[in-house]
Amino acid sequence: RVPVLQLELAIASTSLYYFFLVKNIIHDFLAMVLYFFGVAFNYTTNPTYFLLKHLKKPLLSLPIKHYNKRECFLIKINLEGNIVNLFEDLKSKIRGKNIRIVFPEGTDIRVLGATVRLKKDDLVEPVLLGDPKEIQKIAKEQGIHVENLEIIDPNHYDAFDEMVQAFVERRKGKATEEQARELLKNVNYFGTMLTYLDKVDGLISGAVHTTGDTVRPALQIIKAKPGNNLISGAFLMLRGNEKYLFSDCAINIAPTAEQLAEIAVQSAQTAEFFGIEPHIAMLSFSTKGSAKSDEVTKVQEATKLAQQMAPNYEIDGELQFDAAFVESVAQKKAPQSKVAGKATVFVFPEIQSGNIGYKIAQRLGNFEAIGPILQGLNKPISDLSRGCNEEDVYKLTVITASQTLI
Repeated sequence: RVPVLQLELAIASTSLYYFFLVKNIIHDFLAMVLYFFGVAFNYTTNPTYFLLKHLKKPLLSLPIKHYNKRECFLIKINLEGNIVNLFEDLKSKIRGKNIRIVFPEGTDIRVLGATVRLKKDDLVEPVLLGDPKEIQKIAKEQGIHVENLEIIDPNHYDAFDEMVQAFVERRKGKATEEQARELLKNVNYFGTMLTYLDKVDGLISGAVHTTGDTVRPALQIIKAKPGNNLISGAFLMLRGNEKYLFSDCAINIAPTAEQLAEIAVQSAQTAEFFGIEPHIAMLSFSTKGSAKSDEVTKVQEATKLAQQMAPNYEIDGELQFDAAFVESVAQKKAPQSKVAGKATVFVFPEIQSGNIGYKIAQRLGNFEAIGPILQGLNKPISDLSRGCNEEDVYKLTVITASQTLI
């Protein structure tokens, strides 16, 4: 293998470098435009130029040769492999730990496909809720083998009476025994109680149910961790070697300044857990007083509170998204900021902008959106999007299972 420096000198000493540089200048411009919009550029159309483009990458201590299509694809994957590395790292931590995750939506084919894979990969012990005969029928129709999966039928659960009593005690007079029996017929309430009673380690729902259907039982039964006054929903946003966290995009509709500050701190902790160095931007349509309104004042107050709550984190606001994300814009709009231009955690001022923002990044920017990851709960509960696919279920389960190890 030729070291990077020698490789650079060897190529620079030939006219090949200049030939390809000129030949591909238009090609390169189009690639950058496509990348800006989240479209993966196919480097394999010119393997030699692929090497020239990435000479500065430490990974490329490569022999000088003409790389075929498959080899260039593998190089590209290595250069942009943070998504793979993130999940492989998490999988290595949970593999063989027998972490039990309950899936209330046991008849959904996306859930069935993912849980079979999770079991086969020895990552979790899936527990499906539903009528075993119905689950087996649906699985057979789809060619999915669920024989090795545990299935619990809430309508024929041996410890149902004990669960009812535990629910009444947990609700502290807010539910009668009769009401508890009725509520626990709901698979989300039943699954949440299994989690609360330590029969399972975590829960994943939302492929069919709304966020409210998933979160409401968690708020009533699991409740917030000590020191947390709320829960919030963050999305892990992944594209190539980029990793960001968007919050709150799922739970708090119109948070106060105090709540926004707490969401920022929760999000910083979540980012750290997933290997993202937290630089927290408190987002607004204003940057450092460029606009005046109650909405701007709220974000300014939230920023000060978050900085007081967690002085060990870099938190700044209020910042417009371009000022938070683009260094050249940051130098003009917020030159004194330690966060502007390099933010990795984006805290939205309310749920509308957060929910719209993550979906724009996902659908137009080609980011993979994993979540929402519920922050601040006593136990890991995760809420899928109803537009999820099997891979989303698989990956969110890996994340949820990893949270049980904290």
